[in-house]
Amino acid sequence: MDIDARGPRFGAVVTTVVLAVVLATGSTWLLAWQTLAFLLGAAGGVTRSPYGLLFAKAVRPRLGPPVAFEAPEPPRFAQAVGLVFAGLGLVGSTLGPGWLGLAATGAALAAAFLNAVFGYCLGCEMYLLMRRVTVRTE
Repeated sequence: MDIDARGPRFGAVVTTVVLAVVLATGSTWLLAWQTLAFLLGAAGGVTRSPYGLLFAKAVRPRLGPPVAFEAPEPPRFAQAVGLVFAGLGLVGSTLGPGWLGLAATGAALAAAFLNAVFGYCLGCEMYLLMRRVTVRTE
């Protein structure tokens, strides 16, 4: 079943703010929260992530009906990509090297920012590219 395309973009806005605060403050607890949010989004889909649930309960009822839908698989894959980068950021921030924490968190922030501001989901595009490359032609 397709999902409201505004939900993942809302999640990207929240993620952008969270990761920007992480980089500004160095908060490993906040980075751990974001890593958990990515984990839940990758495991259960974006509609079951904390930001997806917030969108469904608090934001979507205040908006008009959705006009654009998308398949849930690309955003779910994007959550898994975010999980990898946030996880690397968490490892680098807690165990070192510190540059790994900054670089991985910065990469996750850049991807979230692209989706939040421009509607360009880098992880979704990676998913679609992988599907094109791996699908067999008959």
